[in-house]
Amino acid sequence: MSKPDGLLVDIAATVESEHSNQMPLTVVVPGAVITGRLAPEALWRERVAEVLEASEHLKPFSPLFASGAGEGSRGRTKERAARPTHLHLHLAKILQGSFGLPHTGGMYRIAIEDISSWTIGDLSYSDQ
Repeated sequence: MSKPDGLLVDIAATVESEHSNQMPLTVVVPGAVITGRLAPEALWRERVAEVLEASEHLKPFSPLFASGAGEGSRGRTKERAARPTHLHLHLAKILQGSFGLPHTGGMYRIAIEDISSWTIGDLSYSDQ
């Protein structure tokens, strides 16, 4: 979307300020429908850093996501922190047909300006 949805930005800001990771959300971006739970950026970065740290091959990338590192925290002002530009989803899946990828859920960072539509709630599919 050319101008980010103000309500969606407000929801993301509330998640950031409340430090909650329980808000389920489904978004439509070019080429995909993604469903998951919103997380504050700091918690999302911490979890990604932990996963990378546990991998021998990906360990060098862990510091990029560690708290206080990376573009998301450099030069941040209170105003910028209050108006998120990205959503951070955990337990997230890209919906493909009757199932979600990855099966266990993943960590996604999505630019709010790329979201064309959204709904509260996470979608799940079943073979039944």
